[in-house]
Amino acid sequence: VYAKCKAQESFKDTDVVNYVTAIYEPFQPQEVSDKISEMLSSPGIKAEVKIIFQTVEDLHIACPKNLGDWYFTGDYPTPGGNRVVNRAFMNFYEGKDARAY
Repeated sequence: VYAKCKAQESFKDTDVVNYVTAIYEPFQPQEVSDKISEMLSSPGIKAEVKIIFQTVEDLHIACPKNLGDWYFTGDYPTPGGNRVVNRAFMNFYEGKDARAY
């Protein structure tokens, strides 16, 4: 994923593809929720921690006229969004603490 993102650095925004979504493709939504719960739980916490997300499909049912699911799906409404998510991933991968935009 990193190499694919890096290869697009000089592309025009309209030609940039969001390859970061490929990281999540092998996982079911419940697996992602479970991992986030694990990551946000401290060893000293005695209570069970669960992070619960509504599915994207249910979000569409609840908010049928709202097209803002990009935050959850990675389907950005503007070409510049793909560049920003790729840059954010590259910054993370390279250990850079910098804004992607």
